[in-house]
Amino acid sequence: MNNLHYINIETRENIKILTNLACEIWHEYWPCLLSNEQIDYMLNKFQSFESINDQIKNNNYIYNIIENNSQFVGYFGICLKKDYLFLSKLYLKKEFRHKGFGKTIFNKIIQLAKQYNKPKIQLTVNKYNINTINAYKKWGFTEINAVVTDIGHGFVMDDYIMEYNI
Repeated sequence: MNNLHYINIETRENIKILTNLACEIWHEYWPCLLSNEQIDYMLNKFQSFESINDQIKNNNYIYNIIENNSQFVGYFGICLKKDYLFLSKLYLKKEFRHKGFGKTIFNKIIQLAKQYNKPKIQLTVNKYNINTINAYKKWGFTEINAVVTDIGHGFVMDDYIMEYNI
């Protein structure tokens, strides 16, 4: 884990790597909670080349691909909001979960929040994503609200909003 390397997404090639990684991870991770139709819709809406490029160029998003021993293991995306850092995405390939990588990556995200003078980190997490909710609680997050967001095509995101104070 001390070999983790963070590649800031700034080039077209890296955005393509990230979208391929997102497709692989989402199709492995989400079928137990979401339909394949919703997974494909969300990937297209939020993690396509065009949407990621727009998020980076126009919406204060920062994406990093995570590499360990020359292998891409996951990625994260953050957004700089006025009063907090929004942790938009944190995904790892299956073989790298439950091995401490998530906590190490979260420590990097805490460093970024401090670097950008953000006193807290917020995120949304699917209400039925129990393992991830428990990990966030273990890391010090608390639930502060619940929201249902219409994302189009008859799909919604049914989430908790969680917060971590720096």
